[in-house]
Amino acid sequence: MRRSICQADPHFAIAGETRTWRFSYTPSNALSKNTKLIFEMHSVKRPIDWQLPNVDIKKKSNVIWLEIPDAKKLAAKQIKDPKTAKIGYEFTLPRDIKIGESLIICMGSIEGKENLGNKCQYFTQRKKIFNLHINVKSKTETETFHMDVRGTKLKTLKIITPSFVGRNKRFDVVVRFEDEYGNLTNNADEETLIELSHEHLRENLNWKLFIPETGFITLPNLYFNEPGVYKIQLKNLKTNELFYSPPIKCFDFSNLSLFWGSFHAESEKHDAAKNIENCLRYFRDDKAMQFYASSCFDSEEETSTAIWKNIASQISEFNEDERFIAFLGLQWNGTIKEEGLRELIFTKDNKNILRKKDLRSNSLKKIYKTLTSKDLIAIPSFTMGSESVYDFKDFNEEFERVVEIYNAWGSSEMSSKEGNLRPISGPVKENPEGSIQKALLSGCRFGFVAGALDDRGVFSKLYDRNQKQYSPGLSAIIAKDQTRDSLIEALQKKSCYATTGEKIIAGLSVANEPMGSELSSATKPGLLYNRYICGYVIGTTKLKEVVLLRNNKIITRYTPDAFEFNFTYDDTVALKEISIKGKEDKPPFIFYYLRAVQQDSHIVWTSPIWVDLEEPVIAQKKVKKK
Repeated sequence: MRRSICQADPHFAIAGETRTWRFSYTPSNALSKNTKLIFEMHSVKRPIDWQLPNVDIKKKSNVIWLEIPDAKKLAAKQIKDPKTAKIGYEFTLPRDIKIGESLIICMGSIEGKENLGNKCQYFTQRKKIFNLHINVKSKTETETFHMDVRGTKLKTLKIITPSFVGRNKRFDVVVRFEDEYGNLTNNADEETLIELSHEHLRENLNWKLFIPETGFITLPNLYFNEPGVYKIQLKNLKTNELFYSPPIKCFDFSNLSLFWGSFHAESEKHDAAKNIENCLRYFRDDKAMQFYASSCFDSEEETSTAIWKNIASQISEFNEDERFIAFLGLQWNGTIKEEGLRELIFTKDNKNILRKKDLRSNSLKKIYKTLTSKDLIAIPSFTMGSESVYDFKDFNEEFERVVEIYNAWGSSEMSSKEGNLRPISGPVKENPEGSIQKALLSGCRFGFVAGALDDRGVFSKLYDRNQKQYSPGLSAIIAKDQTRDSLIEALQKKSCYATTGEKIIAGLSVANEPMGSELSSATKPGLLYNRYICGYVIGTTKLKEVVLLRNNKIITRYTPDAFEFNFTYDDTVALKEISIKGKEDKPPFIFYYLRAVQQDSHIVWTSPIWVDLEEPVIAQKKVKKK
């Protein structure tokens, strides 16, 4: 039995490489004149995808054409499948093709100049597929070309470490050897050696690392002898380049850990709806996240029942204690102002999707009535976006324990006029009614988390409308263990904070109570006259500014010009003079939170701490009767 021969030349590509690619097809059966061939690249025009070629063979660069023995170069016609929206290139054979004759589809430079060729995709892929559809007698046969895409030259070393460790407690470090596009690579000179060191490292300990074929390596059982702040340093002995890990805070003793992740993020490489498995691997392995939640939109058009079942199945499969915590979640877009946009996070597996069109879940009140706060956490998102604004008037403290203060489309902390460092800017305007500072003043109590990049649902039009885009954010959760229950418990306590994407370590306490706490002068009468505040920020680069806010107003400002900054502050203004009137039967209160900015413009926000003004409880001594 004859088989067609499909060969790609070269048989592998380097990410981002520009050259002329040749795909040779030798059919097993003769092809008649006017047979149509459709070459499909599986590229969807993203910046990271394989470059789509031009069809005009008169152009000098990035052209696609077909070569047939004893014939002129044949131009293609670009077509688009109306059902799948896939782009293909159609050729019509000018003559019969005999068995054994080869057709060659070329992409690149007709003149053979490599710098004018076609550019490979930016991400690595095992067996990248190119399809060739042959229409023969009203039937379509499909042949496949395969090509491995490998990483390019070594550019950077990414060091993955825990953020909190205990003195003399052992931990592992993972080193990723990455190219300029973030791919794992071992493409480096053979003599390349990497030297590991850190502060207070004993001289007799000297680690030299080779670059492994896999592109990553795990270094087990590291530990620190003394409390303090550390950074793992790696030195490329070939180039003398230095690479540093995010900061590590070593405590004398601590039963808490700091976990990084996101409840609202979409991968640029993998569509979370179509390929949730690769999406989860990307956030777990490439982005080194320790927790992640799915965040597809509730509409049937975007998330069918079949897609939701697959997402739920993969979330359950990937969830693994002490390695990667996966939550089943979705985005629910309600009535503007009254409900706004929500990220709904289920605490258990295999829950049904909550659709806005369904009678049982067409309002937040119905959802909150059907479920309990043990089953669901609702996170208001993009609250200042003009098409998703939420005014916090129907704020539900039982379910809405945290709020998204930032995502890649901007911050909802306050308006740009009030000093927002990353305002929502573009065709989608900011709406001050969704200001988080305004909500805090009105008596709402919630912690801060951050979202990342999103191009779905209400965010889908922002790319095409020149909306201002920022770096994807990160959420930090301080919890006892890396389990679902422990992370949910920490969120309920508002023991979390937000950054614009860097792993900045930050902490804030009032009267030795941590961020998210709600204190009362009834149990701590000294708070009436003085609030002893401690805080620290440890940056990935030098800190530009650290500010402490009380009731949204800056009460002290520091300009450290250092990686690490610790401070104490005594707020001696009488509590009665600065307290805000509470809602209904709630007592007057004040709140504090910390905001810090690095010299590279990355920001961190700690969750607030509240102090209620209540009369001290005086214990009456019982008098014994004579």
